Amino acid sequence: MRTERYDACAFKARVDGILEEFVGRERDQLLDIDPRLRPVADQLVLASGQGKRLRAAFCYWGWRASGQPDSDAFVRAAAALELVHAAASVHDDIIDDSPLRHGLPTAQTALHALRAREFEQTGKALAMLVGDLLMALAGQLFVTSGLPAAYLSRARPLWAVLARELIAGECLEILCTGAVPDVHESLKVVRYKTAKYTVEQPLLIGGALGGADGRLRKAFSAYGLPLGEAFQLRDDLLGLFGDRAHTGKANLDDFRARRPTALLAETWRTVDSLQRARLIRLLDLAEPDDADLCELRDLMTEVGAPDRIEQMITARVEEATDALADVPAPAARALTELAHAATTRRY
Repeated sequence: MRTERYDACAFKARVDGILEEFVGRERDQLLDIDPRLRPVADQLVLASGQGKRLRAAFCYWGWRASGQPDSDAFVRAAAALELVHAAASVHDDIIDDSPLRHGLPTAQTALHALRAREFEQTGKALAMLVGDLLMALAGQLFVTSGLPAAYLSRARPLWAVLARELIAGECLEILCTGAVPDVHESLKVVRYKTAKYTVEQPLLIGGALGGADGRLRKAFSAYGLPLGEAFQLRDDLLGLFGDRAHTGKANLDDFRARRPTALLAETWRTVDSLQRARLIRLLDLAEPDDADLCELRDLMTEVGAPDRIEQMITARVEEATDALADVPAPAARALTELAHAATTRRY
């Protein structure tokens, strides 16, 4: 991607190559310590090898919007955000006890088999450490990217903000799980758990590295927050209504865990008394099956909850793209493409 036109596939290939080389080297160093670490080292590679590289792309266009040229060193710095995402995904799968991600066993599922008969928590314990190492590697890749130290120092405080907000969002989701569903609370979880670290903070980090002024940083936030919320709202819809062959996730996860999604909260808000009794019965099931999932989907559709979430997504994408008026044209075009790519994923 050496021209002003954004080529998502070419950019993804650049980030993939950087992470494959960097994480591969770390994998080899783990094996030098002890060959018994091979399953853990392999999960490190698998966890970092997945994803559309959206966070790195948002970071890149924060840099380019600031007037900076394409730079291999910068792409290395941006790739570090994908390791943050990999770490967050591993930890999130542990918290949610998810069996699948991208159609593959999650880290704790794959690692559970190592000593499953002896220690029930082996898989989760090892996966937690994989996630911790990925987060540490993100910082290492960022500071060794090759960008000047003066540039890196401008963005370093934002890494602490990113981590604080991400952890706050995860904690809020845990605290809200099982509580009475509430749209406002669900959207607060969405904002801190996903929206900020997926779109806003990568843009702000790229902008800080590139020397963005206050007006541009304001535009990044005005674009990033609603788009990040739309991204997670789409993910919530796909989690329950999506085709597992496309999403690579187990549809029962959000249902079984009674996660505080906006979709559930919107359903709770609009059901009548008889429908609420049905909803409570479904949510109280210890082990819901596919038939229960179908009933929950039918109930949500009856009250129009999926359609209202779609409307929320559309409104947020429009708000985000309208905020690009103060962003230079090449970056604004790329960010518009990214907005639609991030929120129009298939069912």
